[in-house]
Amino acid sequence: MKKLTLIIAFALFTVSSISGAHGEKSITAADLDALIVAGNAPLILDVRSQDEFASGHIPGAVNIPHTELEARIAELDGHKNNTIVLHCRSGRRAVSADAVLHRKGFTKITELEGHMLSWEAGGHPVE
Repeated sequence: MKKLTLIIAFALFTVSSISGAHGEKSITAADLDALIVAGNAPLILDVRSQDEFASGHIPGAVNIPHTELEARIAELDGHKNNTIVLHCRSGRRAVSADAVLHRKGFTKITELEGHMLSWEAGGHPVE
């Protein structure tokens, strides 16, 4: 019975996390690109590895790998009440990062739809 309960709880957590368990919004790559071009971009938090970031990232993005986010959360304190666009390569690591940010009191988290894969597929600029 414990195993079944654990499996069901994990499935519910996964589904609720992906669908926006904390009520966060999402933004398309095109809309984020337009904000960057207009000079109105929010903080863009890239939680991929440093090597992935170095091989190409969204202009102006800040890189804190999801495995380091908890330890480096103080770097984001000035953005606690501002919108943060969160992304990774495909979405999996962003779920983990989203949980850390919410636990630390960040509430204005927006997910990049399709993450870096979508950004690149749309032909948006990469630094």
